[in-house]
Amino acid sequence: MSRAAERLKIVLNHLDRSPLCVRNSSTSTQQVVYSQPHALRYTFDNDILSTEQRLSYEENGFLVIKGLVSEGDINRFRVAFERICRGEVKIPGLIVMRDVSIAKSEFIPDQKAISKLQDFQEETELFRYCALPQILKYVECFTGPNIMAMHTMLINKPPDTGKMTSRHPMHQDLHYFPFRPADRIVCSWTAMEKINRQNGCLVVLPGSHHGTLREHDYPEWEGGVNKMYHGIRDYNTNHPRVHLEMEKGDTVFFHPLLIHGSGMNQTQGFRKAISCHYASADCYYIDVSKTSQENIALEVKAIAEKKYGGGFITFEDTWAIRGRLVQGERTNM
Repeated sequence: MSRAAERLKIVLNHLDRSPLCVRNSSTSTQQVVYSQPHALRYTFDNDILSTEQRLSYEENGFLVIKGLVSEGDINRFRVAFERICRGEVKIPGLIVMRDVSIAKSEFIPDQKAISKLQDFQEETELFRYCALPQILKYVECFTGPNIMAMHTMLINKPPDTGKMTSRHPMHQDLHYFPFRPADRIVCSWTAMEKINRQNGCLVVLPGSHHGTLREHDYPEWEGGVNKMYHGIRDYNTNHPRVHLEMEKGDTVFFHPLLIHGSGMNQTQGFRKAISCHYASADCYYIDVSKTSQENIALEVKAIAEKKYGGGFITFEDTWAIRGRLVQGERTNM
């Protein structure tokens, strides 16, 4: 940050608060009360978000847009997913993940064996999600006009086997990302079917994005933990929680420092969602060595070296090869 920008930030932080109090909902059911902030730090004014929506995201770190993705698009994503599960197509760079509690003897080529697809940027149909105009118009509110799609996932949370491995520990997505600034990163997460507490909806800690990046590692769970499912080592378990129950096509946008996770799937169905993490193309890479992110960097680097061979791949490289420009100009990333 330049000295001029630092001075501007100090000035803004000394402005008087408005006495106005606003009641707004981050979801259709969750009511959150907040005061008018000094300045809108996390969003841009581009006539897409209402004032109430901007203030809600500023205060809480997430925003749900109902019915944003059509049923037709979601059905197409489901067909593409099922083709991959059946082994009908091979996608370069795609990582296929299985729940740790699914025994190898149970493996058959269908969705039962797969809990997540990660890095589907080379799968044309699934990656179409990342460039949907109705998604990008909201993403631009958080990143600005030059947008990179950096991380893609289709989550297929399986029915829990009784070992509670289908849950996801509370975490911050920024733990996985070696690029900054955090405020110019946002996740778009779309429900592919009705999602509730029974099948393991997202749970978020409103306002936790105002904090810092916490130390993460694998939680010590008796039933085991899925690969790459790091969780925060220590956080305030008494912090108010919101369970994001969503309908098919509903989309939540959230900040990478927002603490969130999901419960186990207590139904017999598979809970599907598709997501993409976006970053401004103006973002820059940082060195995470000797920081709280070093453990995930070493783990990702080891996986990449095993996959591609050689020891020349850096943590930054693993992200640079995944990133795709979806709007505007590739200015830096």
